[in-house]
Amino acid sequence: MFKKTFVIVTLALMTIGIYLSMNDNAIAENATKPVPADKPVNLDPSQLNAQLLKAKIRIKLGLEVEKVEATPVPGIALLITNQGLFYSSYNGDYFIQGKVYSLVNDVTDIAEKSLAKLRVEGMEKFKDDMISFTADDEKYVVSVFTDITCGYCRKMHKQMADYNARGITFRYLAYPRSGIRDRSGEYSQGFKDLRSVWCSDDPKTAMTSAKNSQNITNRICDNPIEEQFDFGRQVGVNGTPAMMLSNGMMVPGYQPPAQLEKLLKSL
Repeated sequence: MFKKTFVIVTLALMTIGIYLSMNDNAIAENATKPVPADKPVNLDPSQLNAQLLKAKIRIKLGLEVEKVEATPVPGIALLITNQGLFYSSYNGDYFIQGKVYSLVNDVTDIAEKSLAKLRVEGMEKFKDDMISFTADDEKYVVSVFTDITCGYCRKMHKQMADYNARGITFRYLAYPRSGIRDRSGEYSQGFKDLRSVWCSDDPKTAMTSAKNSQNITNRICDNPIEEQFDFGRQVGVNGTPAMMLSNGMMVPGYQPPAQLEKLLKSL
């Protein structure tokens, strides 16, 4: 009886061992396949497995990682998510929020090249949804995240004729500084104001009126406000005004007409 029990237990353990071994091999061989949201896995800290790292970050933090890239920093990956830019160790055990700079030659933001590409792609996606103030003799195009309650946004808009006279076309994207929803879960006033501008029969006039503290008619329509806000947050916008140049470079903050023209000429 004892021998029979011993044999059964031994066979069971061997079966479990074979199953676990096969399971580990399956994980390695199927790294590109989706991982169930409730089954995190242990990752090799020396190897970058983008699909498994995405799954682990989703499980642990609820972040949807859209893209994973290796960085020059050993064992550290760049994560482009629906909530912005982050870094992580290859095995997902350590998560980093903030900028990482290379000091090898010049001081450079190691994520800037990837972000510049994302910005260019996003500007192309939203090109038909921006509110444009076009220069007659257009030499440069800047895409500007704006909010109608922002003081420096208003200052820049009041100088629009000067920017346009220097050949600078402005294309506005919406970025409600108060966010899309307030604490009660309702749409924020900033979102509703920008929505009214974008939904106006004459968005350019509505934008100018709003930035001069004039009342605008409340409008509701299908609009890209939330998508533009999410895009801005994803590519590093955390305040307004924030300008994106045609090469994907971002210039935060207010730039007087002459200063902006000088910057654009230098590129």
